[in-house]
Amino acid sequence: MTKIVCIGSSAKDIIFPINEGEILETPNDLEAQKKIVFELGAKYQVALSRQESIGGCAANVACGLARLGIETFCATRVGDDDAGNWMKKELENNGVETSLVQVGKNHRSDLSAIIANIPSEDRIIFSDRDSNEKLEIASQDLEEVGAQWIFVSSLNGNEEESWDKKLDKILNLTSEKEIRLIFNPGQKNIKSNSQKVLEAIAQTEILIINKDEAIEIVDKLDGAKGETLNDEKFLAEKLNGVSAKTVVLTDGIRGAWGFDGKEFLHIDAKKEKVADSLGAGDAFSSGFIAAHLKEKSLKECLRWGIENSTSVIQHYGAIEGLLKGEI
Repeated sequence: MTKIVCIGSSAKDIIFPINEGEILETPNDLEAQKKIVFELGAKYQVALSRQESIGGCAANVACGLARLGIETFCATRVGDDDAGNWMKKELENNGVETSLVQVGKNHRSDLSAIIANIPSEDRIIFSDRDSNEKLEIASQDLEEVGAQWIFVSSLNGNEEESWDKKLDKILNLTSEKEIRLIFNPGQKNIKSNSQKVLEAIAQTEILIINKDEAIEIVDKLDGAKGETLNDEKFLAEKLNGVSAKTVVLTDGIRGAWGFDGKEFLHIDAKKEKVADSLGAGDAFSSGFIAAHLKEKSLKECLRWGIENSTSVIQHYGAIEGLLKGEI
């Protein structure tokens, strides 16, 4: 049976759905064109009961894959605390193998407080990181589970070992043991070391990335100028040219594009009432990857991704609503 290891972050998410907060348009602030304003010193009641969910890209994608019938391991790090114990149980309850979950002594499990603004269908995330920055890439442990695939997303680092050094270890392992790599780089990875991201893309079987991040990467390459950077086919072809065999671009409500070197396909997002868009990208990733591992066509892989993400955004939390079995 096909096995996959999801490497990266996990967290406990506490979600507060609210109706309060004034949305402020600030078009001249290019980095934050829309803000939410609260009265300083005020106290607000949540509109619905608070929700608790496991979060973090590796955990979310692992849960999604396991629900879709893929044998999945999660290589992440939690603290030796109540939240860490809860997160391990949540992974196990969703069918994820937890033998690669590291428990850090004297570390706090990562925690996120999420303000979900109901009228705008959007949210703000306050993250407290500790354990994930200390994740160790234990190549021998990863090798011993016998996985044919590794999924990597949004690696974190610290003063002891930077995220790019951790990525080097993963790239060495996938190269030496002929393990296929699925890569979903985080924005901070791209901004801090785009060259390392390109090195990883050159060894990648499937690259999943949002359009803005794709533009930022392709902008570093020769021949990427002007209006061409806004063209999805151009972006996909350039990234495929770096060596990624299958390139998947996502762009929120505009849907997703896939390119496997032969076919270039687009699928629209479905228009549904949004409760929380927090886990949309990770749900899309797990749907697409599961279909690919089941040898579905590119068109079907995109459909699985969209169906999975559409289901998740109608619920609060990143894994509530993940689909099961066949889509």
